Amino acid sequence: MRITQGTFSYLPDFTEEQIKAQVRYCFDNGWAFSIEHTDDPHPRNSYWEMWGLPMFDLQDLHQAMERLEECRKAFPQHYIKLNGYDRTKGRQTTMLSFIVQRPEDEPGFILDRTEAQDRRIQYTIRSRSRSAN
Repeated sequence: MRITQGTFSYLPDFTEEQIKAQVRYCFDNGWAFSIEHTDDPHPRNSYWEMWGLPMFDLQDLHQAMERLEECRKAFPQHYIKLNGYDRTKGRQTTMLSFIVQRPEDEPGFILDRTEAQDRRIQYTIRSRSRSAN
């Protein structure tokens, strides 16, 4: 099962050159840049762990890619995503967010069905990831 969250999630995984192009696009637009990771990509888990602080003043593509590589080495079996934030209106607005790394085996989710009062059916999504169990 392939997790589809964020921009470009229905496309094949990006090459390093395509990732660099998106980071360059963030810089060209003056957006702050951040790296996040998780082993539990549940749709309601919108707060992934940050790899360092958002890079508000970073404009060096080489440094950005080095930081991404550091995160990849530290968490080889996590999902990793890059985010671009526009701060021009006095708030941090996510303009771009996409997954750049996935674990070799994506655990997926389990859909639990429960029959409730008055013949209602309730559904719950549970992550199959190791940390969520």
